[in-house]
Amino acid sequence: MSADPNSVPNVLVVEDEMVLRMRAVDIVEDAGFHPVEAVSADEAISILESRSDISLLFTDIQMPGTIDGLKLAHAVHERWPSIKIILVSGQMKPSDAERPENSRFFGKPLGVAQMITELQNMVGAGALRIVPDPTRWPVDQALHASASGDPASWPAQEAVLSAENDSLRLLLEQAGIDAQALLIQAGIDAERREAADKLQRLILGELHHRVKNTLAMVSAIASQSFRAAPSIEHGQKAMEGRLVALGRAHDLLMQVSWADASLTHTLSSATEPYDEQGDRRFHFNGPDIGITSAAVIALAMTLNELCTNTTKFGALSVATGRVEIAWTIDEPKQRLRLVWTERGGPVVEPPTRRSFGTRMMESLGRQLSGRVQLAYEPAGFIYSLDVPLGSVAAPPEAVLSR
Repeated sequence: MSADPNSVPNVLVVEDEMVLRMRAVDIVEDAGFHPVEAVSADEAISILESRSDISLLFTDIQMPGTIDGLKLAHAVHERWPSIKIILVSGQMKPSDAERPENSRFFGKPLGVAQMITELQNMVGAGALRIVPDPTRWPVDQALHASASGDPASWPAQEAVLSAENDSLRLLLEQAGIDAQALLIQAGIDAERREAADKLQRLILGELHHRVKNTLAMVSAIASQSFRAAPSIEHGQKAMEGRLVALGRAHDLLMQVSWADASLTHTLSSATEPYDEQGDRRFHFNGPDIGITSAAVIALAMTLNELCTNTTKFGALSVATGRVEIAWTIDEPKQRLRLVWTERGGPVVEPPTRRSFGTRMMESLGRQLSGRVQLAYEPAGFIYSLDVPLGSVAAPPEAVLSR
C-alpha cells in the first residue's frame, strides 16, 4: 500500500544494495510517506538540486561514489538545513560529533517498528499507518502470530534476527579471545604477535561487517517475502528460494576469493537448479566478461525471480518451453544489453499486481545505473536489461589476476 506522492512528505532513500533499498522504501511507505530512491550519494545530490520537496534524508553510510553517506549527510545539512537526516550502517557507528546536528543513527538490521516511529516523530504523523505497534502485543500473542503467518508476526521475526545477531557478535568476540590464546601458546614473539593481532582485528572486522550486512539482507528478504504473500506457505517458499539464491551467489564468489566472477558462470550457476535433469532448457549466447561481486549478487537474485516465475507460470511450466539468455556489448557506447526471452510456453497474460519479485527485477536497472523493461508478449515473457558496461564489468587487472 502506498501513499499519494502529491499529498504526503517525500523521503529520499539512499542505499546501494538492491534488496536493502527496497526494504527501506517499504518502511518509508509504511510510515505514511513517499519514497524517492537513489543508489549513491552523487545521485542523491542531483535529486536534491533538482527538487525542493524532500523532507528527510534516509541514507546508508557505506556507498560507492565520490562521497559516502556521512559526507552526504553533512553536505545536505549545510546546503539544505531544513531536511531531517537519518543515518544507518551495519559496519560503523559514528559519534554525535561526527554526525550533523540533530541527525539520528541506527545500526543494521533495521527494526521496522522503531524506524517507522522515528520517521513519524521527525517528519510528522504521515498519511497512513498500516503496521501495528509491536509494543502493545503480549509476548505469547506475538509468538502465536508468527507461527500463524499473521502480518503482525514481523516484529517477532525481527526479535529473532536481533538475537541471532547478538549471538554472532559474541561468537566473533570469542574467536578473538581464542586466537590470542593460540598465539601465546605457540610462543610467537611480541613483535610478530602484534602484527598478527592487527591482521586478526582486520579480518574479524571485515567478517563482522559481512555478517551484519548479510543479516540485514536476510531480514529484508524475510520481511518482503511475507509482506504480500497470500499465505504463510507461499511466504516461506519464496523466502527459502531467495535465501538459497543468495547462498549460491556467495558460493560462487567464495570460489574466486570474493573477488570478481564471470558473467557466464554467474548466469549458469543461477539457472542450473531450474534446468531439470540437465535438459538444457536454458540457452546462453554472449561474450564472457568478468563482473564485480556486487553485480554477481544483484544478477543472481534477479535471475532467481525470473526462474521462479517461468517455472510457475511461464515457458518452463510446460515440457516444450525454453529460455534464451542473450547479451551483447556495444563497445562504442560501452553498454551491456542482456535479454531474457521465453518461448514455447503458455500464452502470457500481464500480472494483476506488482509483486516483490517484479519490483526486484525492475530495481536491478537502478542498481546498475541502467534501464529494465518487462514485456508480457503473448508468445513469451521478455526481460531486458541495458546498463553501462562500467556498472558491471570488473577492472581489467582483476580479470587478468584470476
